[in-house]
Amino acid sequence: MTRAALRVVHDHTTLDLDAAELAARDFLLALGVDLDADHLHATPGRMARAYAELFTSRPFDLTTFPNDEGYDELVLARRIPLRSVCEHHLLPFVGIAHVGYLPGQRILGLSKLARIVEHFSRRPQVQERLTKQIADWLAEHLQPKGVGVVIEAEHTCMTLRGVQAAGATTVTSTLLGSLREDPRSRQEFFALTGIAP
Repeated sequence: MTRAALRVVHDHTTLDLDAAELAARDFLLALGVDLDADHLHATPGRMARAYAELFTSRPFDLTTFPNDEGYDELVLARRIPLRSVCEHHLLPFVGIAHVGYLPGQRILGLSKLARIVEHFSRRPQVQERLTKQIADWLAEHLQPKGVGVVIEAEHTCMTLRGVQAAGATTVTSTLLGSLREDPRSRQEFFALTGIAP
């Protein structure tokens, strides 16, 4: 079985933790936070490192293999943990992603579905774009017969502030190829994800 891999790396060239720490210090001081207190003195550095971690995905190899057996049924990874940051308020949103595809000529190493979710979620985002980016990227790099992505997430910008709708979740989906065009394939995908179409 011939393996193919594409190295996927996050661009770290613009990461400046010292500048981020200074900006975090100024931000907290502007909001009236007393950074002279012992328990808050190191907070700007911790804050800068925390956001750097939230905005940086780990590099990985997108490993694919020939579909020698001609497998043509749905491959689905359910309940992939997801965390991102709302680009409008820079507050976290967390949830799960269901990612599936109908294989074409190649199949994907299963852990890579979670890696792709992480790759696109580790940046300021909106859930709608995130859902589409994952699906489009898989369609482009794997060239399957169909792709489906469903994300269910709780946005702290909606649950902790503003309307304060604690427990509310947002569901988004993107379907491409056969999963969009064939009603039976679409129904199977949504049934396996546990989402009623």
